[in-house]
This record gives sequence, C-alpha cells and structure tokens, in this order.
Amino acid sequence: MISRLPIEHGREVILHFTIKLTDDSVADSTKMSGKPAKFRMGDGSLTENFESCLVGLKAGDEREFELAPEDAFGMPNKDNYYQVDTTKFGADRPEVGQIFTFPQPDGTELPGIVRAINDQFVTIDFNHPLAGQRVRFAVEIIEVNP
Repeated sequence: MISRLPIEHGREVILHFTIKLTDDSVADSTKMSGKPAKFRMGDGSLTENFESCLVGLKAGDEREFELAPEDAFGMPNKDNYYQVDTTKFGADRPEVGQIFTFPQPDGTELPGIVRAINDQFVTIDFNHPLAGQRVRFAVEIIEVNP
C-alpha cells in the first residue's frame, strides 16, 4: 500500500521532476534516465523555495509550479566570473558557450561556461547554468517516507 504521508520537513521524498524554461524547452528531467530523485526535506539538496512548493503533497500527486530566478537557481553573481590565461587551454582554442570542468582541491570537478575570449584571457562563468532563468518545475511524487 502506498503511504499517504504528506511531505514535510525531515521526511524522505522520492519524486520525478522536469525543469522547463519559459520557452518550454526541458533543461533537466529525471524521467529521461528513468531514475527518480531521492532526498530528505531540509537536507540542503533543494532550495527552501522549491521545498516550500512540495510541502503537503502526497504520493501520487503531480504539480507544476513556476519560480522566479531568485527562488530557483539565483541570479548570476559577477564574483563567479574568472579570467583564465589562454595558455592554460593549450592548443585547444576554446569557444564561447563551451563548457569545461576544472578540478577542485577536494577532487570534485567544477563546470564553467566560456563567456568571452580575447588574446590574453578566457572569461569563465561558474554560475549555475540556469542562474537568472525563470523556471517551471513539474513534479510527480512517488513516495513520502518518515
């Protein structure tokens, strides 16, 4: 039997989600992989605004809601733009819009988007790719567990 617990702080949630931009293009979706997302409300994996849209939903519920940029992935932060010497890219000439990953001290990789290129520097944007975008989240709640 499916649990009918409502989503609230501290509960485990399993759901499918689709993130759409205002032009209806799909930016991300768990349905493409067939693997739903699993998280615990309040664990920091989702923004407070996103979580607040889920509160009270139960297994079997489907909803779509729209979030302003500051409620979703935030606004672009100019402090997240870095100038990288063009010589760091070797013979591979980067192109505007290209995504590179940069190794971090903890071993993770941080993606950055090339925003501008001149003879000396490549400007890399480390903001979330959806920063500044109004987005629509469509969710299908699969399970809510204590």
